[in-house]
Amino acid sequence: MSDQANFMEIGISTFLEATPDPVTGKTISHAERLRNAVEEIVLADQVGLDVYGVGEHHRADYAASSPAVVLAAAAAMTKRIRLTSAVTVLSSDDPVRVYQAFSTLDGISNGRAEIMAGRGSFIESFPLFGYSLDDYNELFEEKLELLLAIRESEKVTWRGGHRPAIRDLGVYPRSVQNPLPVWIATGGSPESAVRAGMLGLPVAFAIIGGMPESFAPLVELYKKAAVQAGHDPAKLQIATHSHGFVGETTEQAADLFFAPTQAQMNVIGRERGWGQNYSRATFDAARSLRGALYVGDPEYVAEKILLLRKNLGVTRFFLHVNVGTMPHREVLRAIELLGTKVAPIVRKELARIESEK
Repeated sequence: MSDQANFMEIGISTFLEATPDPVTGKTISHAERLRNAVEEIVLADQVGLDVYGVGEHHRADYAASSPAVVLAAAAAMTKRIRLTSAVTVLSSDDPVRVYQAFSTLDGISNGRAEIMAGRGSFIESFPLFGYSLDDYNELFEEKLELLLAIRESEKVTWRGGHRPAIRDLGVYPRSVQNPLPVWIATGGSPESAVRAGMLGLPVAFAIIGGMPESFAPLVELYKKAAVQAGHDPAKLQIATHSHGFVGETTEQAADLFFAPTQAQMNVIGRERGWGQNYSRATFDAARSLRGALYVGDPEYVAEKILLLRKNLGVTRFFLHVNVGTMPHREVLRAIELLGTKVAPIVRKELARIESEK
């Protein structure tokens, strides 16, 4: 990464939504959504975006149960963009296989792979792979320990409570990057922020509601834990992941993004007991300057990203472009605008601020 004082990575995150189109009622197939994703990654690379992340889910309304495979499909057709999970549900996976999948991706991409490890806000993978939610926290801690041991050393000796022990065995292929980057992803847990800081790992906060500035105490917890553990604060990396969409005008962006967002938020609200009352008023409030939705024309989205940088000191920003199914051409245009319009505004302003110091 370049000097963090005047540099900020900007990219895309997605769960590869395969929900019914709120306008036509048609549901895109998983196969088509996967092919669309590869096209999106290639475009993101072409327009100068820094990173593309794919989230792991195991349910019918998302097509990405294997992010590393999707990213590998695009790796050979891209040159610069970094390729990451967003997130890998480490608690219900095998760290050996996670490392192998992403070190393979790292080789195909010649050193552009990353792992973003999280406990998972969706829980379908736990019963699918035979894990109990009673062990939710313990599983993550143990498997993170093993993943970090694997990336640290070619030969591993390890014992835990939820996986067979490993005794002086090698894990291959080894990654091009040494070490393979591992981020800790969290929806706002203080414990996760402290854990990332103590380990000296980069952290990613999912900010999908409220005001992003309210995450400032978590950022401070992260930095304080890192310093207390002896890590260099100048090398810490902080990312955020937020829903949003870039259009030619703010009105167009809002009108295109509202219906699919409303549909998917109501589905999730029903599942989690929030209710099914996601309204246009709620949506419009969230896309205000201090809100968590980054929806608007390029200048407005850039303004919001710069405010985020000022308030939280983030070094990477993920725009989660489609919360529900949207026309592929509109998603491609939003990616193009993010890369060719939004990112240059942000970079120019950060360079100006730095030059005036």
